[in-house]
Amino acid sequence: MSRILSCLIVDDEPMALHLVESYVLKTPFLKLVRKCSSGFEALNYLNEERVDLLFLDIQMPDFTGLQLAKVLPKSSRIIFTTAFDHYAIEGFKVEALDYLLKPFDYSEFLSAANKAKEWFELVHNSKIAKSENKDFLFVKSDYKQLKIKLADILCFEGLKDYVKIWIKDNPKPILTIMSLKALEEELAADKFMRVHRSYIIALDRIEAIERGQIIIKEHRITVSDQYKPAFQDFINTNSLR
Repeated sequence: MSRILSCLIVDDEPMALHLVESYVLKTPFLKLVRKCSSGFEALNYLNEERVDLLFLDIQMPDFTGLQLAKVLPKSSRIIFTTAFDHYAIEGFKVEALDYLLKPFDYSEFLSAANKAKEWFELVHNSKIAKSENKDFLFVKSDYKQLKIKLADILCFEGLKDYVKIWIKDNPKPILTIMSLKALEEELAADKFMRVHRSYIIALDRIEAIERGQIIIKEHRITVSDQYKPAFQDFINTNSLR
């Protein structure tokens, strides 16, 4: 089953926002999480939430799409949408996946979206391959570098600039200075999943799912709307038919 890609549309033109939204909604492997009418609005959202794919206009007042592209986390990818054809080189420099020249139709949009789908599938598969020989990580806590076995981790809980790492048979979490967003980029996608803005869970540690909540030992974690499609894909893939 294909992964669902979370999408953010950024454009200062309301008609363009509406058009790209209509294209996203008819594409099964895309999920729209936000529309933004400025680069600053998008940046504020991305400081709090992880997004896979941005459909990003280039020419916007105050903060352009190119400026936003230069400060995105490495886990987010870009498809530029613009009325001007002389930005191709700049798009290449920020590693955009594709470049849609306005006005574009759904077939052009779908071709670009499929490129994104293929890119994320490659990254997902490479993470799985990389994780096969990695069974621990080091985290800095209380002026020490602690070695933690991945198999012992129950979940990660974000708390502003800190992350609590909950370990089996340990009533107190390990506290480290880090963001969940940075941590998520380093974890193997087949072992860990972000299910809430404040939680990454160890998939092997799920004991039950009850009324939209994941139960892992004493933790009851709600799956937020943004992460429900990917989590449901995981459940469907691992359910008896």
